[in-house]
Amino acid sequence: MKRLIWILLLLLICALAPQAAAAELEAPQVPQSGAGDMPQHTDSLFQGLLELLQRGLMQLRPELKEAARASLSLAAVVMMVGLLRTFPGGIQRIGDLAGAAAVAWVLLRDTNSMISLGAETVRELSEYGKLLCPVMTAALAAQGGTTASAALYAGTAAFDAILSGLIAGALLPMVYVFLALAVANSALGEDALKTMRDLIKNFVSWCLKILLTVFTTYMGITGVVSGSTDAVTLKAARVTISSVVPVVGGILSDASEAVLVSVGVAKSAAGIYGILAVLAVFLNPFVTIGVQYLTLKITAGICGVFGAKSVTGLIEDFSSAMGLILAMTGSACLLVLISTICFLKGVG
Repeated sequence: MKRLIWILLLLLICALAPQAAAAELEAPQVPQSGAGDMPQHTDSLFQGLLELLQRGLMQLRPELKEAARASLSLAAVVMMVGLLRTFPGGIQRIGDLAGAAAVAWVLLRDTNSMISLGAETVRELSEYGKLLCPVMTAALAAQGGTTASAALYAGTAAFDAILSGLIAGALLPMVYVFLALAVANSALGEDALKTMRDLIKNFVSWCLKILLTVFTTYMGITGVVSGSTDAVTLKAARVTISSVVPVVGGILSDASEAVLVSVGVAKSAAGIYGILAVLAVFLNPFVTIGVQYLTLKITAGICGVFGAKSVTGLIEDFSSAMGLILAMTGSACLLVLISTICFLKGVG
């Protein structure tokens, strides 16, 4: 009689678990900054990506218009400096000083806005990742990946804290130092300033590359090892249920399989929504900073024909600063995306 009661309870749990999983495993709502870009089709990753691409293309026109104005101002500055350099004597040095000051005046306000936008984006991606990862962890654990879910969650939380703290506390402030050295180098032409500028740029790039490399390596190794362990454990548990429980052991084993499948479907839906939400948050900063980066690159290339090497180099340095900001926000986005994909991979 006692065994019969336990069997009935197990059957009831197996019947109710899929509905409970589907109801509870919902991804958190997209942050306010990305709500306007969130696609309508969140059940299909392909359709969602197409909508995000369309929204991104729609945002290009106003950003290009604003960047074109700055480019025209920079071209006028470079032409003025090139004209001053045709005069002999100390007027060339005055031209370099005036050119560096003019370029800094044109670009520093926009650059400061891009740095603030990058800092806010990194913060929002980190906060959303902290809400999404517990959902994916619970879904993977419910599917049987207890070891994998714990290891993946621990890795994601640790690296997210390191990356967001490093960007906010060190890397973004270093962009200001990089630009200060770039302006001083353009005005004075000192090799020591150029060396320090390049050192800061390389340091920021190395930090991001090393951290993401270690993170992806950890997630890859952890997913394979712990996923294999969980797969073996699940298989043993199903065999035990089928062999130990008399008469209905096979039914219970099949029912447990159905529970895991339903949880996997719910996990995939939450994961797809989370991926689209992360990309929606990242879309506007990517377009805004990316347009600034490419426009300054093109402007520096065109202005190079006027011969004002120091001022053209300074425009190139501002473009590099935009590239660093874009790399930081992209790294924060990639961290959440990679961790979500690892959770979606499930049990080995």
